[in-house]
Amino acid sequence: MHAMQYEITLPADYDMGVIRKRVATRGHLLDDFPALGLKAYLIRERGVNGSPVNQYAPFYLWAGHEGMNAFLWGTGFQGLVDDFGRPQVLHWAGAAYGEGPAAGSAPRAAVRHRARIPAGTRPAAAVEQAVAAHERLVLRDGLVAAAVAADPHHWDLLTFSLWAHTPRDEPGDTYEVLHVSAPERPHLPRGRHW
Repeated sequence: MHAMQYEITLPADYDMGVIRKRVATRGHLLDDFPALGLKAYLIRERGVNGSPVNQYAPFYLWAGHEGMNAFLWGTGFQGLVDDFGRPQVLHWAGAAYGEGPAAGSAPRAAVRHRARIPAGTRPAAAVEQAVAAHERLVLRDGLVAAAVAADPHHWDLLTFSLWAHTPRDEPGDTYEVLHVSAPERPHLPRGRHW
């Protein structure tokens, strides 16, 4: 599994209705995309859930790198580049994935928490700790799905969770979910990935 996200930060007075319309008219185009575990079409609005910015920030879990490559080098991503410019694409190697008690519900919110693995901390120990926290997270009421991933270039750990409601006590950035494309979600490997 590979996790991927790009963030398009928009002006403070940007009409987020433009993004909502974009997702409403184009979101379904990836509903059958090969090797896509899931794509959550995410936004943050300035002043909502503590967000300091307006932002469009889709998040992906890829079942295979072939699908990720086909997307990045294909027409779908190029359309985004044509409209907004070329964003930095963040990506992480998957460490764990699980579905929660609300797995059958449509997600309404997402939380992304990124943390740097401090120098001097054993990377394997940090990932083990994150996976142990993930195993507790997937038991929480309202949780649809969650993933843990790591970036060994920057030594970042990522926890991403989808919720049937907006959680109030989860650390990280909270997003509104506008749509989810999940053609290969059943094929995302459950549990730890090694």
